[in-house]
Amino acid sequence: MIVLPSIPHPDFAIDLATLSLISVLLLLSFLSLCLIFFFKFKTHNSYYLQSFNALWTVRFLLVFFIILWSLTEALRLPFFRKHYIYPFFEDLTLGQQASLCKLHLVLSLGLLEPGFLVTLLFLLLVSIKKRTPRGSWAFLFLLATCLPLSSLQFLFVFFQSSRSEFPSWFRRSSVIVRDGSHSRIVLCSSPFLSISLFGAFAAVYGLYFLFSCWSVVSLVINKKLRVRTYTLAFTVLITVTLQVLFLVLSLFWEPGELTFGVVEFIEFLSTFTCAAVGQGILVIIPIVDSLAVGGDCCRWYPIITQTKTEEESKEESV
Repeated sequence: MIVLPSIPHPDFAIDLATLSLISVLLLLSFLSLCLIFFFKFKTHNSYYLQSFNALWTVRFLLVFFIILWSLTEALRLPFFRKHYIYPFFEDLTLGQQASLCKLHLVLSLGLLEPGFLVTLLFLLLVSIKKRTPRGSWAFLFLLATCLPLSSLQFLFVFFQSSRSEFPSWFRRSSVIVRDGSHSRIVLCSSPFLSISLFGAFAAVYGLYFLFSCWSVVSLVINKKLRVRTYTLAFTVLITVTLQVLFLVLSLFWEPGELTFGVVEFIEFLSTFTCAAVGQGILVIIPIVDSLAVGGDCCRWYPIITQTKTEEESKEESV
C-alpha cells in the first residue's frame, strides 16, 4: 500500500515522479531479462546464434546493473526512506541515516552507473571483432575499469577530512533539515570530490565511446544498424554530459530548496534515459528482431568483416 501525504508539495511531486520513472525502468529491465532467458533457451542448439548467445551473460550484467542502480536511486528519496525503510528500522539515528546517503553515493557514482556504462561499451567494442569473446572478458574489463573508481569514491566519501578550511559543499554527502511537520530528516547530496572523480571518468569514457562508435559506423553497411549506432552514441554522450553538468549545478543550491530538487531530478532523468535507450538498443531490439525473422538476424550488428569481404569480391568479379 502506497502512503501519500495529505497535502502535496513540490518536493513530494519530484519524489513521486522519480519513483514512477524508477518503476518504468524496472519493468523495462524485467522485460529485458525475460527476453534474454527466453531467447537463450529457445536458440540453445542453434548454430547461427552461437555468437549471440555467447554474450547473454554480458547483456544480463548490463540489465542487472541498471536494476541495482534503480533500486539505489530510491534510497536517496526522503519520501521512500520515510515510508518504506524507517518503519522497519525505527532505531536508525540521523548519523546512520546519513550513512545511507554515503552508501547510495558510492554505489551509484562509483560502481553501478560506471558498471552499466562500461558493459555497454564492451558490447559495442565486440561488435567489430571477428570472434566473439567470452563473457568472462567482460568481467575482467569491468573490474579493471570500475574497481579503482569505486575504491576512490569509497575513500572520498567515508574517510573524508573534517578540517574547517574545506567548504561544506566540498565534502558533504548529506544535510539535516526540517520537513513540513518540523521533524528532522536527512537529505542526500553529492560532494565536489565525488563529482570531480565521476566527471574525470565521464570525460575519458566519452572520448573512448565516441572513438568506438566511429569505428563501428565506419564498418557497418546496413543503414538500420547505422541509425541505431548513431542513436546510441548521441544518447549516451549527451546524457552523460548532462548528468555531470547538473551534478555540478547542484552545488550552487542547498538540499531542501526547490531548485536543488529540480536540478537533481534532471540529473536523474539523464541517467534514466541513458539506461533505457542502452538496453533497448543492445538487448530488447536485437532479440526481438532475431525472433521475428526466425534466427537469421543473429546480432544487432552484422559480421562486418565478412559482409565487406563478400561485397568487395562481387565488385572485383564485375
